[in-house]
Amino acid sequence: MDWRYLKDVLTPEAALKMLESRAPGRAEREAYVREHGYPAYTTSAGWLGYDDAKLARLCQEAVDQGWNSVKLKVGADLEDDIRRCRIARGVIGPDRRLMIDANQTLGVAEAVSWAEALREFDVWWFEEPTSPDDILGHAAIARRIGPIRVATGEHAHNAVMFKQFLAADAIGVCQIDACRLAGVNEAVAVLLLAAAYDVPVCPHAGGVGLCELVQHLSIFDYVAVSGSLDDRVIEYVDHLHEHFHDPVRIRGSRYLVPEAPGYSARIRRESLETYRYPEGPVWSHRG
Repeated sequence: MDWRYLKDVLTPEAALKMLESRAPGRAEREAYVREHGYPAYTTSAGWLGYDDAKLARLCQEAVDQGWNSVKLKVGADLEDDIRRCRIARGVIGPDRRLMIDANQTLGVAEAVSWAEALREFDVWWFEEPTSPDDILGHAAIARRIGPIRVATGEHAHNAVMFKQFLAADAIGVCQIDACRLAGVNEAVAVLLLAAAYDVPVCPHAGGVGLCELVQHLSIFDYVAVSGSLDDRVIEYVDHLHEHFHDPVRIRGSRYLVPEAPGYSARIRRESLETYRYPEGPVWSHRG
């Protein structure tokens, strides 16, 4: 890890002490996650643009498949979002978690108003309510919408930004992105920072290969860093895993521990050749 800009909030000595304090239960946690898997949530049910019937059908399918947490996209039209959240909550019932994601579309005051309007649906977290660079804006939103948690981080491009989010009490859910940060070393730095602030890490995993990558980070976090599964879930989207040699495996609503060595990131050669631009057949056949 590069500690240059982080030691004002977490020293290497404090991080080492934290890791050592987690050591006694590591074997038990590893055995548990191997047997039971790591909790996940689905983000496939609630994309903007789905009509009400499709939203209800996908939410019901999520329930039938065993998902305990469902996320909806919001932020285009408040009245639509109220109706959509009512449909989703009616289908998934009162005991499953419902999260919302505005994908950075709102200003601070708008985000607060949106959260208040959707509060009746027992929203667990409000993801990317405003610009991903606005740390103070996220802090202002977090102060005003509790106990709804502010979730962000998929566009935070280094550990220093996460340091500021955490130190400012600007996030209640830390959403690292395995490809936005500078590799495993910087991701580990954020895991340590989040554990020091007792903020759960729930990685962003909607892009190609991200599910494969972040499962390693979250399982490492559970076994060695935070030592906890409380309020921790990994995003899951069921597409494009067939292009990887070691694709993510899901049982019910849980990631199974990967068994092959490495980072599960190796893409199949035939996929690379098929989709290589511009000479790959997918492109050349488009005339």
